[in-house]
Amino acid sequence: MPRYAQLVMGPAGSGKSTYCSTMVQHSQAFNRSVQVVNLDPAAEHFDYPVMADIRELIQVDDVMEDDSLRFGPNGGLVFCMEYFANNFDWLEESLGHVEDDYILFDCPGQIELYTHLPVMKQLVEQLQQWEFRVCGVFLVDSQFMVESFKFISGVMAALSAMVSLEIPQVNIMTKMDLLSPKAKKEIEKYLDPDMYSMMEDNSDTIRSTKFKKLTKAICGLIDDYSMVRFLPFDRTDEEGINIVLQHIDFSIQYGEDLEFKEPKEVDEEAANINYDEIFEDKVSS
Repeated sequence: MPRYAQLVMGPAGSGKSTYCSTMVQHSQAFNRSVQVVNLDPAAEHFDYPVMADIRELIQVDDVMEDDSLRFGPNGGLVFCMEYFANNFDWLEESLGHVEDDYILFDCPGQIELYTHLPVMKQLVEQLQQWEFRVCGVFLVDSQFMVESFKFISGVMAALSAMVSLEIPQVNIMTKMDLLSPKAKKEIEKYLDPDMYSMMEDNSDTIRSTKFKKLTKAICGLIDDYSMVRFLPFDRTDEEGINIVLQHIDFSIQYGEDLEFKEPKEVDEEAANINYDEIFEDKVSS
């Protein structure tokens, strides 16, 4: 049987750990088993139990304190992830070989890991070799998406991850519960955006003709091919959380194999014995 995985990605502060915590609590309420693996070597704390923690393998602080390396925070994190890519056997041992696993991978926030570095792509390929069906979950903070150009920037970040990893991807606007009623109403247009209308609304702010043409081309690509759409995520809205989870489950075909399980032979034998006993009792009476 296949196993299932979500790669929880997004910029620093976009709410990845909160998303994982919310999904674990939501799944527990429905008696559904969901595990979390922390892949951020710079993480400080999280409020959910972890199946595996990359900090047991390597930590950013240890790399930065090494006099022979002399890395800063970003360089240290990249070094940690490359070290992790060379030690996937640690992850394989931590995950075990349980069928029908559903695991959330809480990933680091550095965008270069999803754009021009091969680490996350290597992770996806390795998970697929271990019979995981993988979905990317790209998070952006809704509080920074209430302006057109910030929205376009977020779209491009999500698109770059999608193109780089080549897996199904669900894009989510997080922290909707922190928005004011006015901001919530304003952000609705970004959930199903009309990119050309956005260009017209902001045409006066684009002074450079050259960049106006570039922005128009980007908007056209996004709008014409429906390449990126966002789902709202409010951690206080159980129905909304369930909708997000359904989109992800559909993209990795979670549960389809469970529908076609044949009855166990032991159960059939037990059923036959029961029916025979009942029949004999009726005849004797």
